[in-house]
Amino acid sequence: MSETETYTLADMQAGAEAAVRTCMAVQPGERVLILGDEGSSLISQALADAASPIAADVETLTLESLGARPITAMPEKLQAALASFQPNVSFYTASSRPGELKFRMAYMPAVMQANPAGARHGHMINITPPLMMQGMRVDYQRIFEVTMRVHELVSRAASIRVTNPKGTDFTAALNPEFNWIPCHGLYHEPGQWGNLPEGETFTSPGNANGTLVVDELGDYFSERYGILDTPVTFEVENGRVRAVKCADSALEEDVRSYIYGVENADRVGEFAIGTNIALTGLVGNLLQDEKFPGVHVAFGDPYGKQTGADWKSEHHVDVIPTQCTIEVDGEQIMSDGKFTSDILAE
Repeated sequence: MSETETYTLADMQAGAEAAVRTCMAVQPGERVLILGDEGSSLISQALADAASPIAADVETLTLESLGARPITAMPEKLQAALASFQPNVSFYTASSRPGELKFRMAYMPAVMQANPAGARHGHMINITPPLMMQGMRVDYQRIFEVTMRVHELVSRAASIRVTNPKGTDFTAALNPEFNWIPCHGLYHEPGQWGNLPEGETFTSPGNANGTLVVDELGDYFSERYGILDTPVTFEVENGRVRAVKCADSALEEDVRSYIYGVENADRVGEFAIGTNIALTGLVGNLLQDEKFPGVHVAFGDPYGKQTGADWKSEHHVDVIPTQCTIEVDGEQIMSDGKFTSDILAE
């Protein structure tokens, strides 16, 4: 029996209602598209059930119905479906597979531009029932407030340093011409999107140096390894990974192959601060865990259309150090994984 089969639609209801009504604010007359896979069918159905009483039309598709996985490019059947349906709101609930990042990077702009009036998108890659019952059932107005408070502070900063007890000592030098993107969970206007569950603010740094000792990895590593039994250490110099070290030699080689597998995959593309203060710990799923209060860094694509960075990569892998202490231009905003009181003030 799979993890999904141990849960019911009733278990998913509150999280689905939050995604549809609060996060994406589906309105009467709108069309909602849900693209998932066979493993996420329960969650896709819950989202469809939540949207159906409001929306004019709801359509659910699976990746398996579009072609053999991994899907590495936009299928013609999917392009035709987008052109015909023209969604106002979309959700992506499928799991990640090696090689599919290129497809997802093409799908995102395609689905958001399929409607001439613009669309908004809830990206829920690798979503699981536990995440629907945890990260999707939080007070998103409160997450909005904390996220915007952190965003206001870091968007004026020149540098941010992060340390932790495991040996992380990493400094991101910030480019004032690049944007900080607040991911607060409330996406109510055309052209807006976010990864649900939500709660972070991110940019692409101008430069970065130091050591990251991490307990979780993104992309397909998240589903394959969860919370790591042995941390992975990245040595970064002038914005690029110069060394990867891990006591687990097989994991080290897996990471090394990814980092050095395509152009710019070894480059620091993203620097982010998680702001979902309702989360109490890591669960082994990056979709939620990158929102846990702390820092995550990604190697590879810098989300240039949002951040303003002028380079690209076909890879993007997030890495999460834990128990972070964060200093913004020398001012401490987090100690040992806890935001300071001025950040949390209500």
